[in-house]
Amino acid sequence: MTDASEEAKQIEKLYEFGERLNEAKDKSQNVKDYEGIIDATKTSIKAKQLAAQLIPRFFKFFPNLSSRALNAHFDLIEEEDLAVRVQAIRGLPLFCKDTKEYISKIVDILGQLLTAEEIVERDAVHKALMSVLRQDVKESLTALFKHIWNVEDPSQDDTIRDKVLCFIRDKVFPLKAELLRPQEEMERHITDLIKKSLGDVTGAEFRMFMDFLKSLSIFGEKAPPERLKELIGIIEGQADLDAQFDVSDADHIDRLISCLLMAIPFFVRGASGSKFLNYINKHIIPVFDKLPEERKLDLLKGLAEISPYTTPQDSRQILPSVVQLLKKYMPRRKTGEETNFTYVECLLFSFHHLAHKAPNATNSLCGYKIVTGQPSDRLGEDFSEYYKEFTERLSSIEDLTRATMKKLTQGMAEHNKAMAAAKSDEAKESIKTQKQNTTTGLRTCNNILAMTKPLHSKTPAFIGDKSVNLSWKEAVKPSVPSSATGTGVKRPSTAANGSNNFATKKGRGAGGMQNQLVNRALEGISYGGRGGGRGRGRGWGGRGRGRGYR
Repeated sequence: MTDASEEAKQIEKLYEFGERLNEAKDKSQNVKDYEGIIDATKTSIKAKQLAAQLIPRFFKFFPNLSSRALNAHFDLIEEEDLAVRVQAIRGLPLFCKDTKEYISKIVDILGQLLTAEEIVERDAVHKALMSVLRQDVKESLTALFKHIWNVEDPSQDDTIRDKVLCFIRDKVFPLKAELLRPQEEMERHITDLIKKSLGDVTGAEFRMFMDFLKSLSIFGEKAPPERLKELIGIIEGQADLDAQFDVSDADHIDRLISCLLMAIPFFVRGASGSKFLNYINKHIIPVFDKLPEERKLDLLKGLAEISPYTTPQDSRQILPSVVQLLKKYMPRRKTGEETNFTYVECLLFSFHHLAHKAPNATNSLCGYKIVTGQPSDRLGEDFSEYYKEFTERLSSIEDLTRATMKKLTQGMAEHNKAMAAAKSDEAKESIKTQKQNTTTGLRTCNNILAMTKPLHSKTPAFIGDKSVNLSWKEAVKPSVPSSATGTGVKRPSTAANGSNNFATKKGRGAGGMQNQLVNRALEGISYGGRGGGRGRGRGWGGRGRGRGYR
C-alpha cells in the first residue's frame, strides 16, 4: 500500500511530465515523459486517476507507444476503484479524436461497458459513447451494431447485446435528426445496419426497429414505391414466408400474424400484399381449425383489414377460402353450437371487399349472376343450389344477430340500472367493462346486418368503400344504444390492441359475450414455445429470437 508521502511524490512527478509535454513544441521528443505517465498506471489510486487524464491527452503524439498506452489505459478501466474507472472511461473519446482508426475499438469497449452497475459509471459510458458518435457517426454506429448482429459468436454476451439495444433505442434513435448527417446517406447506412441485425430478434425488438425505420425520411410519405417495397420485404422476411408451414410451430404463427398486422399500413400506402395473401391462402386457412383461438381472431382481423387493398388477381385466388370459412361460421340451420359474431363480421367484410375486386368469381361460389362478359362468368352453368344455400345461411345469421341485438339492448338497460345502484369503484368499473363489451357487440351486429342485406340479391352490389367500419376500428362516444343503431365506445384503433371476440350461444342470452384482449407477440409476449433451429433459440414472442430477415 502506498503511503501519503509516496503518493504525493508520484502526483508531483506526473504534473512535471504533463507540464513539460504541454510546453514542448515538438512533443514527440518527450518520450520519457509520456512513458512516465504510462508507468504511473501501476502506482497509487490518485496517480492512476491523473494518468487516466494524461494518457489520452498526449496519445496522438506517440504512435510508437500507442499499444502500450492503450493497454495501460484499458487496465485502468478494470480497476476496483470506481473513481479511477470513471476517469478512464471519460478519457476514451480522446483516443479517437485525432486518430480515427481507433474509433471501432473504443466503441467496442464502450459497448461492453454498458453493463456497468454503478450509475455514475454507466452515465460516463453513455456520455463517452455519444461523444464518439458525434466524432464519426458512421464508423461508431457500425461498431455498435456489431454487438447486435454477432449472434453466431459464442463469446457474445446477451447482456451486452441487450444493453446496446437499449442504448440505441433510448439515446441514438431520439437524436436521429442531429446524428444522421448527411441525412439520406446516413439513413441508408443505419437501415442497412438494422437489416443486418434482424437475423435473430424478438418480436419486441423487431417492432422497435420497424418503428424507427418508418420514422426515417427515406421511408416517409413521399418515398418512392421501391422504398415501400423494401420495408414490406423486411417484414415478409421476418414472417418467414418462404418456409414450409407447421401448425405446431407457435413461434412461426406468432411472427406470421404479427407481421401481417404490422404490414397493413404499408398496404394502405400501396404496397403489395400478394406474398402474405398467397401464403395465408395456401398454408394457413387449410389448417384454420388447428390454430390457437387467439390467433384465429388475429388472422381474420388481419385478413379483413388487408382486403380493401388486394389486387383483383389476389382477390380471385383467396375468395374460395373465405367463402368456405363463411359457410363454417354461418351455419345453414340452427345447430345449438356457439356463433362467433366477430369471426362472421371479419369474414363478411373480407368477402365484400374481395368480391368487389373480382365480382364474377362469386357466380360459381355463391350462385350469383354477375355479368362481366368474361368466360369466368360461367353463366351457362347452373349454380342455383349454391345461391339457395348461401342465402339460407345469410338469413340464419341475420335471425341470430337480431335476436342477440335485442338481448344486448335489454342488457344495456340492466347495466345502466346496476351502475346507478353500484356503491364501490370496483363494482362501477366492472359494470363499465360490461357496457363496453355490450356496445362493441352491438357494433359487430350492426355491421353484420349491413353486410348481409345486399347479398340476398342475385346480382348484389358488393361493398368496396368505407361505409362499414370494422367494430374494433371504430371510435365513437359511448351511449345507450337503440335496437336500430349500435353505438360504440372509444377504443384504440391500432391492430395491435385486439378487440372483443364476441360470441353467443344460439338461442341463449347475451352472457356468452367475451372480452378477449389479445397480448401480441409484438409486445414481447409469447403464445407458446420457441421455434426450433432459429439462431440461439430466441422465439418471436419471448426472450428467444426468431430467424427473421435474411
